Amino acid sequence: MEPAVAAMPEHVAIEPSVLYFGTPVVLLTSANEDGSDNLAPMSSAWALGRTVVLGLGAEGQTARNLRERPELVINVPGPEQWRAVERLAPLTGRDPVPAAKAGAFRFERDKFAAAGLRPEPSETVGPSRVAECPLQLEARAERVRPGASGGFVIVEADVLRVHADPRIVVPGTHHVDPAEWSPLIYNFRHYFGLGPELGHTFRSETPRTP
Repeated sequence: MEPAVAAMPEHVAIEPSVLYFGTPVVLLTSANEDGSDNLAPMSSAWALGRTVVLGLGAEGQTARNLRERPELVINVPGPEQWRAVERLAPLTGRDPVPAAKAGAFRFERDKFAAAGLRPEPSETVGPSRVAECPLQLEARAERVRPGASGGFVIVEADVLRVHADPRIVVPGTHHVDPAEWSPLIYNFRHYFGLGPELGHTFRSETPRTP
């Protein structure tokens, strides 16, 4: 008789160090005390209608800025901007560097220059937009509150104006064309773009015939 072969379990319990299970990257522009721009990458952002919810480290410069000066821009890069995002990743606008970031991060005042990105003026808020990002959301932080763990803050930002690269807009409409737009995705600390379309929800306003 052949020995029984143990069936592979459908799932195994794991303890990953992070839970970035495929979320979009955004670059947040906020205003420093002296009026200069702070630019910071983050990957905990999601939208509810015209409100974008952001998760930020409590000790970072962006969290400090938004507590005191609520205007910001949520810049959404495409996959081709991943190297600029990564150039920002080890930088902080806090001087001195917070203890939680010491050793891994360094202070940088001019984040735009360090990342090789260009600022452009916003229309409804003070902080600059990132010219290279195909989507830019001017917003105001209406609520900044501590997260449950204490190490993060949760920001609820109301979007005031949306700017889009014309190449990703359906002509004659205000719709972003999902076939032309691909966000930069942060997948367990690796950068990805989107693959081919699989289908669309019944609520889509931009359906395509296969």
